[in-house]
Amino acid sequence: MSFFPKISFQHEVEEYLSKVFRNKELITALGTKEAESKYQSLLSHLSHPPAITTVRVNTNLASVKHMKKLLLEEIQKQFKGTCVPVLEHPQLRDILLIPAIGPRQDLKKYESEVIVGAQCGYAVLRGAHVYVPGIISTSRFVKAGDLVSVYSDIEGKCKRGAKEFEGVKVFLGNGISELSRSDIFSPHGRMTGLGVRMTEPVYLSPSFDSVLPSHLFLQNLPSVVVSHVLNPQPGERILDMCAAPGGKTTHLATLMCDQGEVIAMDKIANKVKKIKQNAELLQLNCIKAFCYDGTKALSVEKREDKQEGPPFLPESFDRILLDAPCSGMGQRPNMAYSSTLKEVTSYQPLQRKLFTVAVKLLKPGGVLVYSTCTITLSENEEQVAWALETFPCLQLQPQEPHIGGEGMRGAGLALHQLKLLQRFDPSAGTLQGTDMESLQDCREEDLVSLANKDCIGFFIAKFMKLKGK
Repeated sequence: MSFFPKISFQHEVEEYLSKVFRNKELITALGTKEAESKYQSLLSHLSHPPAITTVRVNTNLASVKHMKKLLLEEIQKQFKGTCVPVLEHPQLRDILLIPAIGPRQDLKKYESEVIVGAQCGYAVLRGAHVYVPGIISTSRFVKAGDLVSVYSDIEGKCKRGAKEFEGVKVFLGNGISELSRSDIFSPHGRMTGLGVRMTEPVYLSPSFDSVLPSHLFLQNLPSVVVSHVLNPQPGERILDMCAAPGGKTTHLATLMCDQGEVIAMDKIANKVKKIKQNAELLQLNCIKAFCYDGTKALSVEKREDKQEGPPFLPESFDRILLDAPCSGMGQRPNMAYSSTLKEVTSYQPLQRKLFTVAVKLLKPGGVLVYSTCTITLSENEEQVAWALETFPCLQLQPQEPHIGGEGMRGAGLALHQLKLLQRFDPSAGTLQGTDMESLQDCREEDLVSLANKDCIGFFIAKFMKLKGK
C-alpha cells in the first residue's frame, strides 16, 4: 500500500539505476517481470519510512530489560495511554523495536499551513517534532497556539518566508505552532528551538528528543548489524575510518566493554566534534576522535612513539570498519533524490582509495568490514569484486549475524560469494500500513521479521587479511 509517490530522480540518475536493476545477470536469474517488480517496489519503499523504529541501548550503562520498561512508560506518556509494544530482537540483543502506526489517512487538514524543508520532513515522518531552522514558510497569520497542517517541500522550490506555496508539497500531519510567524521569521536573526509540536503525524512514532539521551541511541537496524559483524573484542585496537556522527563508533566501544582503543576519524571538524559529544554523552572513554582525511591515514615514514593520532603505520589495527562515504540512495524516507549522475559516480574511486589504505593499515589475521547505505552495484558488489582481484591477501568471510539478503547479481561474483554478503533490500518486505487493530493481532516474530526486511537500503561485506600473503 503506497501512501506517497515513488521516489523521483534526475533523469540521468533514473536511467542509470534502471540499467543497474535490469542488468543481464539479474534478468537471467529472476526473469524480466520479477526484476521489474522488485525495482518498482524498491522505488515505492524508498519514499516511505521504515515500518519499525530501532533504538540501540547503551548496555555500558543499563540493561535492555530496564530500558524497555522505561521506554514503554515514555511511549504511553507521549501517546496519551495508547499501548504500542516495545520488542527485543532475538539476534541483536542490544536493540529495541517500536512499530510505527501509519500512514493515517483520515487526518483533517487545517487552513493554516507550515512548509518545512525535505530533511526536516523526513525526520517528522520518523517521529520528530518541527524545529524552527527546518521551517521554510508559513501561512500569513500563523500565531503561537494555532493548529497547523505541516507539509514538506520535497523539491526545494519554496522560498524562505513565503506566505503561500503552490508547488509540490507532501502532507506530514498536524501540530500546534509554538511561535507566531513574526517570531519564526524574525529580522533579528534566525531563531532555534521548537517550532511545531506534532500532535497528529501521518506516521505515529515516539519522539526521542531529550529522551534518556545517555542510554538510548536512534540507529537504523543495518547500522547496528554492521558493528556486530565486525565483532570487536575487549583490548583490541579498532579503526572507524569515516566515523561521523559516531553511532557505529560508540557501538563498537560498547561491544568492547569500553576496553581497548577505538580510533574514529572524519575529515570535517564539526562532525568530529559530534563524535566526541556522543562518546561523552554515552560515557565511553576508549574512543579517540581525530579530524583527518582517511585517504591520507597511512604513514609513509616513521612516527614519533608518543603520537596517538593519524597518520598510522602499516598493520596498526586488529579490525577496521570502513563505512564509506556513498551516494546514500538507501536512506528512507526520501521522496526526491537530488544528486546528479556525476555526483553518484564520484563515490566509487573515493571508496577504493579509502579501501586501499584500510587494507594496508590492517594487521595480518585482522578483519575489515566495508559498508554503505546505498543500493548501487558500483559502490557495493562491484567494490567486492575489485577488492578480491586487487588484494590477493583478502578473503571474504561469513557474517554473524546474517539478517539481510544475499548480494545482488550483476558484478560477476559467484553465487557462494554473494551468499557471504549482506544486502538489506527494502523491497524484500511488503509495503503495508499499521494501525492499532492490526498491531494487536501481529505476532512478535512477524514484527521482528518486518523490522529485518522493511529497513533502509544497506550493504555489508566482511574480509579477513590472510597471514603471509
